[in-house]
Amino acid sequence: MKQIIKTDKAPEAIGTYSQAVKVKDTVYISGQIGLVPETMEMVTDDIAAEIKQVFANIAAICEAAGGDLSKIVKLTVLLTDLGNFALINEIMSTFFAQPYPARAAYEVAGLPKGGNVEIEAIMVLDGN
Repeated sequence: MKQIIKTDKAPEAIGTYSQAVKVKDTVYISGQIGLVPETMEMVTDDIAAEIKQVFANIAAICEAAGGDLSKIVKLTVLLTDLGNFALINEIMSTFFAQPYPARAAYEVAGLPKGGNVEIEAIMVLDGN
């Protein structure tokens, strides 16, 4: 009933989870951080580069599942500093077009690998 989605164009799971799981037409994408898939190292330039890498990782998983960012219906954003909320909005607008997916954002005390942002997503495919 469930299909595991895996691609080498996104970081390997660093724990006991899958990159994504597809059940019928819904794909549940695990939280992505700013890891570069080829090196499994964190983006170190700045938070903007980290956010862009997170969205690139999510896009790669969407593609592996047979979709794209436009099929995402819900995002959950975790930030170590909610002061970066406006930056998330700015960068997100370069990856998504209206109508935007539903979204929640939370400030957290810490994230894996010392990241500043983690984003998980839910994507719904059209009958695939």
